Amino acid sequence: MLTLLREEIQRIADSKKAKILQRFFKTGPGEYGEGDIFLGITVPQSRILAKRFGSLPLKDNRTLISSKIHEERLIALLILSEQFKKALRKDTFFRFYLKNTRHINNWDLVDLTAPNIVGTFLEKRSRAILLKLARSSSLWERRIAIVATFHFIRNNEFNDTLRIAKILLTDNEDLIRKATGWMLREVGKRNESVLKKFLKKNYPHISRTTLRYAIEKFPPVIRKKYLAGTIS
Repeated sequence: MLTLLREEIQRIADSKKAKILQRFFKTGPGEYGEGDIFLGITVPQSRILAKRFGSLPLKDNRTLISSKIHEERLIALLILSEQFKKALRKDTFFRFYLKNTRHINNWDLVDLTAPNIVGTFLEKRSRAILLKLARSSSLWERRIAIVATFHFIRNNEFNDTLRIAKILLTDNEDLIRKATGWMLREVGKRNESVLKKFLKKNYPHISRTTLRYAIEKFPPVIRKKYLAGTIS
């Protein structure tokens, strides 16, 4: 099955799109996606393949997720997400995900899977692992920690998002600042007063990037006050 899947991936590869994606995902020297290889396959195409090959054994997924090719890792994760959703025993897939975070090494790989696998699994369990991930030296594990809380936000649970956001407010990585601001914005869309309280308490430590993302849905006049530091 793995061989057939890889043949299908190569069949629909698009070299022109690949060049665009390699620029978009910052694969140049010193950039966050340095060395990542793209074939030019879109997310919708990847989802179709993930559904077609949804019964891929976990041992083969282990091979696919460790691929140097970005789309192969994405398809491996999309397959894992589908299998996780349908499984009665979800812990196997959750553990597999966490054991392979070194391969979940770009923002799209995190964002498309962390809420559905990590967030969903931890819904009625201890969330201590998220605090550990938030303090990781790995950029991607830190992003998994904050983005996974999107699942809780959808259920109007904000405490874990705020707790992890506070840990990440001083993070130097732009991708973490953006993700943190994004999750704070999602909190604010559901409960503006909770977001405003967090911003007031933590304002001195919030980067401009995180702040801009967090207040994106506020009225223009209010946004200007936050950015000018004149909000009361």
